[in-house]
Amino acid sequence: MTAVLTLDLGTNGARAGVFDLDRRVLTGKAEAGYPTRHLPPNRAEQDPEDWWRALGQAVRQALVEAGQPEIAAITVAAFSSTVVVAERDGQPLAPAILWMDARAAEEARHSETVQHPVLDYCGGSNAVEWLVPKAMWLARHDPALWARVDVICEALDFINFRLTGDWAGSVMNATCKWNWDSRSRAFHPDLYTAFGVPELAGRLPQRIVDIGAVIGPLLPQVAADWGITGAPLVVQGGIDAHMGAFGADCIAPGSMLLIGGTSNVHITQVPDDGAAITGVWGPYPHALTHGLRMIEGGQVSAGSILKWLSQDIFGIANADLPALLAAAGAIEPAETRLLALDFWMGNRTPYRDARLRGAFLGLSLSHDRAAIYRAAVTAVALGAANVVFDLERQGVAVDRIVMAGGIMRNPLWLQATVDAIGKPVGLAPDDNLTLYGNAVAAAVGLGLWPDMTAAARALAPEVRTLQPDPARHAQYRRLLAQYRQAVEILAPVLHALADGPAGEGP
Repeated sequence: MTAVLTLDLGTNGARAGVFDLDRRVLTGKAEAGYPTRHLPPNRAEQDPEDWWRALGQAVRQALVEAGQPEIAAITVAAFSSTVVVAERDGQPLAPAILWMDARAAEEARHSETVQHPVLDYCGGSNAVEWLVPKAMWLARHDPALWARVDVICEALDFINFRLTGDWAGSVMNATCKWNWDSRSRAFHPDLYTAFGVPELAGRLPQRIVDIGAVIGPLLPQVAADWGITGAPLVVQGGIDAHMGAFGADCIAPGSMLLIGGTSNVHITQVPDDGAAITGVWGPYPHALTHGLRMIEGGQVSAGSILKWLSQDIFGIANADLPALLAAAGAIEPAETRLLALDFWMGNRTPYRDARLRGAFLGLSLSHDRAAIYRAAVTAVALGAANVVFDLERQGVAVDRIVMAGGIMRNPLWLQATVDAIGKPVGLAPDDNLTLYGNAVAAAVGLGLWPDMTAAARALAPEVRTLQPDPARHAQYRRLLAQYRQAVEILAPVLHALADGPAGEGP
């Protein structure tokens, strides 16, 4: 048995899986949570030490479940860009700034004024979620802290440093979030200077490692603490949802991985032909696989909206959620006579607008919890369909979709998304394809397959197909027209609300 340890650091917790490469199955899996601190008006932070504690707990449990096999390799994936500032020895200097934190909206807008060839790879500017605007915000708003920073990195890099003692960035994160030039494989200090953070080039991890390449051996003290036997290599991973594309074998152009979770992520690839594609993050050359450009679409808020509504606003416990889903599911999408916009924390694609905000339109005193929840589900489903349709409008083929994530545990949200898109969707056998994608990378790092594409094809799990309902799809198409119209009309008002009184800003 060749066993690898696959770790996934997400918004709500850490997951660990033991993957048997010979049988191509997960033999053990466990997870452990950690808290998020939300601060007004739009900030979100976590403690990096909580990640480390949760990973240790999940790894120990997964190893026991798997029968304590020797581990040959370890690969980590993590949410991005969740940013850590640390001393050289890995000691965090402040809470980590979560990916959904929107404090750097002004810095992101400033990036739109800078002209540089490498910005063409990410659509001409940086998004508020990315590491670079967050670094700009720190330099501007907390210069005392910024002056103490030896390393600024992502959660992935922080965990890999704790595992190996080596600061190493992933080619995926560097290309997608750091304005690293994946064609010349180099940083551009002049770009960071134009952003007002010239020191950033020297504070990022300088060694950029390809996905599936070895970072180094696991530190003996970590192995002892976590109960790991063998002499595992730590193999480079990447962004959690993106690594899922390898787990779903959604590598070739025309295929898309849609991860439905706290946020939604749409991953697809296009030829490296230079064709312009707008409204998305990317296209990033060589970020997922060499020779293709990766497109990243998605929604900042998705499952988080439904959880906020059911738990925080309605006060419904998880055990009582099925009753709400049943009541909401009995209502046809158009019957609510409500229209919601899914921009609780801004929009990724196709509007690329961090200042959009959520809305419910058409409320009356006759609306109850079920109708409001149904409208929220419809809004999140319409947001997902809007990404797909906008890509197709620009000539991007979307012929095959595989879906995974927390959406698999909410049948109403799942079917609504499939109906809104109007295409058959393959459902993964496990809600976490990131663990499978990490196993693909680990297998390549061990030399068992020549590259990530070959390994993804060999290790791909079987999927079952969920068909759309044609009548409901017609409803969603009509609602999508209203959704788009509402965005156009309401954008100035939503911007003003996001900016605060007298344009206070974020």
